[in-house]
Amino acid sequence: MAGRIEDYALIGDMQTAALVCRDGTVDWLCLPRFDSHAVFAGLLGTEEHGFWRLGPAHATDAEPPTAARRRYRGDSLILESEWDTPRGTVRVTDFMPPRDGAPQLIRIVEGISGRVPMRSALRMRFSYGRVVPWVHKHEGRTVAVAGPDSVWFDTTAETYGKSLTTYADFTVAPGDRIAFTISWEPSHKQPPPLPEPEQSLDATEEFWRDWVEQCTYHGPYREAVVRSLITLKALTYAPTGGIVAAPTTSLPEDIGGVRNWDYRYTWLRDAAITLSSLLRTGYRDEARAWREWLLRAVAGDPENLQIMYGIAGERELGEAELDWLPGYENSGPVRVGNGAAHQLQLDVYGEVTEALHLAHMTGLARNDYASLLQLKLIRYLEKHWDEPDEGIWEVRGPRRHFVHSKVMAWVAVDRTIKLIESGDADGPLEKWRELRDDIHRDVCEKGYDKERNTFTQSYGSKELDASLLLIPQMGFLPPDDKRVIGTIEAIQRELSTSDGFILRYPTSGGGDENLDGLPGDEGAFLACSFWMADDLAMIGRVDEARKLFEKLLALRNDLGLLAEEWDPRLQRQVGNFPQAFSHVPLIDTALRLTASGAYGG
Repeated sequence: MAGRIEDYALIGDMQTAALVCRDGTVDWLCLPRFDSHAVFAGLLGTEEHGFWRLGPAHATDAEPPTAARRRYRGDSLILESEWDTPRGTVRVTDFMPPRDGAPQLIRIVEGISGRVPMRSALRMRFSYGRVVPWVHKHEGRTVAVAGPDSVWFDTTAETYGKSLTTYADFTVAPGDRIAFTISWEPSHKQPPPLPEPEQSLDATEEFWRDWVEQCTYHGPYREAVVRSLITLKALTYAPTGGIVAAPTTSLPEDIGGVRNWDYRYTWLRDAAITLSSLLRTGYRDEARAWREWLLRAVAGDPENLQIMYGIAGERELGEAELDWLPGYENSGPVRVGNGAAHQLQLDVYGEVTEALHLAHMTGLARNDYASLLQLKLIRYLEKHWDEPDEGIWEVRGPRRHFVHSKVMAWVAVDRTIKLIESGDADGPLEKWRELRDDIHRDVCEKGYDKERNTFTQSYGSKELDASLLLIPQMGFLPPDDKRVIGTIEAIQRELSTSDGFILRYPTSGGGDENLDGLPGDEGAFLACSFWMADDLAMIGRVDEARKLFEKLLALRNDLGLLAEEWDPRLQRQVGNFPQAFSHVPLIDTALRLTASGAYGG
């Protein structure tokens, strides 16, 4: 059975990622890309669907011991796990070198004290656990082949096969170092080169050290900010600059429920806000790469802007269910692809325009097509801003006039006006100033409940929505506006959990399905809770903001990682993991609190 979501560590090479549990089991790995079929899919099923366990030998594979300690080596994505056993102490170092050729997952066992019996158990299953590969020896190396894929297993330890699993049993003493590597290669090509684990370890550590040195944030929350930045970098697909929302699919928002989605794609919204955090902490190369990705993905068709694309800009992300996988803790169905790709979400135009605006303001070299794209997006909004849409949360119920969508349409027009005013673009300035005023007036008249002194989720509704917390952050209204303060306080009253975290919106709506068109509930959405901390700081309640922020930091796992949501009933993380949309607002709130001086001693 898979571990709790927070029991996992992330390792990756900026093209794919693996999740490693506290007991030394890799339960999730897609090769060669984030969105490829999984080779280890035990996270969403059982050990029959693929895993790789490496740790102290024990009586049965069903009850492997968990590491006594684990940490990332410095500011890197190199995982170190240590076990204390009756026979001594052992360390396993797990990492994926930034790729220059075949993708590799390298695991190095090191004896610390005593003599510790160890076991590696490797069960490769292709196509999300459905296909058993042909495992055989080739010139002294072990290779698993199925269809277009081959995975090569290299180690100096002696291996043997049993029950469709490759084992290695060995003992380590102080100073012993034994390496294990798997490498992927298309099955029709020549074998990948023999790995060089120690050299790869040194190179990986140097890569991360050099990358982190670029960070311009040196405030009191540096440890949390740097770990979040490393996580965001790990979610970037290096060849194209695309940024995945998370490296997993179908980790449930509601344990045992159906709110299970594939997040291994590039949402324009998530990527745009990720870009903004990277820019504000000194990372221009990533911003430049993402802007180039955006221009390729949108191409010459901005009127048909999708809310998400594949990591190389693919448009077709058809959704399917993998009925042979029972799901994480029996939370089915397991989905791959994402049917929300073709939804209408007008807020995306605002997020993309805001990201392009910030890139321009921070001195990123001008790109004429980026400016042209921005103008084309506004021409589309001119005709469509007043239509209903599915909104930021991708509701699968009926379209509505979501207030957040209208606010972000206003942002898109406002930032484009600023671009024209700066002299870096030409456009109908007076016409778009009138459009900006029209959208602002429409929102304030139709999206605001005077009796309760709060903006609402959509025109004519009484429900609240945590995305309304972005109104002051986007500059739609100043923080001291009574309508802003009223909205913040209403969300605190009506969308807070018992422990003070924030829900996205009320899911209950009566009947079999809720307001979002789905059965079941969900946890507190971590991004929304960070937004609340931001807003509290903006309206002068800085001590309250700091306390909420530090409560949120305490929800991170021992390695500083966050999933999408927090389940207040089960007191555990839920949703896809780790989640860019949680780590980005963590960075943003840390920057705001640092600027305000609102932090502890």
